[in-house]
Order: sequence, then C-alpha cells, then structure tokens
Amino acid sequence: MSRIGRLPIATPSGVKVEINGRTVKVQGSKGSLQEVIPEGIALQIESGSVTVTPAANSGKNSAAHGLVRSLVANMVKGVSEGFARTLEINGVGYRVAVQGSKLNFSLGYSHPVEYELPKGMTAEVEKQTILTLKGADKAQLGFVAARIRSLRGPEPYKGKGIKYAEERIARKAGKTGK
Repeated sequence: MSRIGRLPIATPSGVKVEINGRTVKVQGSKGSLQEVIPEGIALQIESGSVTVTPAANSGKNSAAHGLVRSLVANMVKGVSEGFARTLEINGVGYRVAVQGSKLNFSLGYSHPVEYELPKGMTAEVEKQTILTLKGADKAQLGFVAARIRSLRGPEPYKGKGIKYAEERIARKAGKTGK
C-alpha cells in the first residue's frame, strides 16, 4: 500500500467533493475541477476528509493509489487556495504585457508574439519582465507555463529568454578571443 495514498485528504470549509461513479468533482471558491479516476480505486468521503483506498492489492491498483490521492489533493488545494507559477524574462528589450486574456510578448523576434490564456487562468505582470500565472488546475498551469517558456527558452551564453523564477541556467563561457 502506498504511503502517500494512505494519508487522508483534509477538505477545508467551502470545498465540496462529489463522487459520481468514477468521476470526482471538487468545487470551491476558485472554481470547479473534475477528474476520472481509474478502476480499482475507491474514494470515501468522511466528515472533513477524503480517503483513497485500492479495491484489491494488485500491482496496477497499487501503482495508481498514490497517484489518485495526489490528483485529488491537488484538486482540493487548487479550488481552495489556487496555484501560481512565476516566469522571468531576461534580455534587452524583452517584455510582456497583459491585455484581457492575451499575453503580448516582445522577445527579440521581428514580430510580437501573442499567447491566449485558457479559461480559468489569470496572469499578472510586474516590471514588464516578471510574469505570474495563477489557476486552480495544477496540471494546466504547468502546461501553460511550459508553453510560454518554449516561446523563447533561455540560452546558456547570456541567459536571455524566458525561464522559471526558481530555475538556474547553467552558463557557458563562450569563445575566447586571441
């Protein structure tokens, strides 16, 4: 049995968890999320917590036990507190601006780059070079942050490009002159 999977998931006040067949729906102040759980995993809603148990001790169920618990815990945290991811833009003339649900980037290309945020996500910009993405769905937030980073990934010589705030870029020395 998974050590992570055994832990109960505390549901804060204002968060509603519903189980309908294999679909788990979690609603809270930040939005609503739903996930289809694999067969062989059972969820029990008790007063103030959710417990995940495998139906049988097969290898497939044991592998999914901790995964399902983490997914449901991330859903509960997302609809109650939300998740955030910070990106930094480095480079002369590189910047970002928010216009509604669109992000407008100036990344050294001959044209501006636009990125449309998916529904349920918001963005904030500080000093034109620090972008903070916020949303309830952790997987979608990570996917959007990775897509934005791929618009102009950081390069190792000068460190120009878009990087995660906590990311450290391994720098290279470059050519040495005579």
